[in-house]
Amino acid sequence: MNFIAWIILGLIAGAIAKAIYPGRQGGGIVSTMILGLIGAVIGGIIVTLLETGRLQFTTAALSIPGLIVAIIGAIIAIFLWGLFTGRTN
Repeated sequence: MNFIAWIILGLIAGAIAKAIYPGRQGGGIVSTMILGLIGAVIGGIIVTLLETGRLQFTTAALSIPGLIVAIIGAIIAIFLWGLFTGRTN
């Protein structure tokens, strides 16, 4: 069941982040899920770092605060991907 929750969180967070971030991002549903999952990991790490002061590998949970953290992390992932690939939209 955890895996299905991760897929749902990734799909929702990735889709919302793509809608919020300015410019055009390519990719289909799979890339949106991957973006959301990466965002959940980035957001979970940032929140854990801010709460405990330790850099620890954690993920956001399937909840409203977890979704917000995953969206913020996915927006950061879109920004970093644009920096690495050199795309400016």
